[in-house]
Amino acid sequence: MSVTVKIPTQLRAATGGEAALEVEGNTVGEVLDAVFDAHNGLKDRITQDGDLRRFVNVYVSGEDIRFQQGLETSINDGDEVTILPAVAGG
Repeated sequence: MSVTVKIPTQLRAATGGEAALEVEGNTVGEVLDAVFDAHNGLKDRITQDGDLRRFVNVYVSGEDIRFQQGLETSINDGDEVTILPAVAGG
């Protein structure tokens, strides 16, 4: 399944400035693996010990994967996956 992965501003240095990536996968985990294959610098900033870091939120078409099946959440063709790390500040 072809999906668009939205990359937030604070992570774009690891993607060469790209704000969106087109990748393929059937689950969120597969999609993220495809992103990491293309831009390895993102992996350590998004995951730890094979799971998402605590402060990183991932949404599929606006729905938080923590309330679905996590990295096993299914992806449909044309879905949009958004990576959104928590940002501290006021």
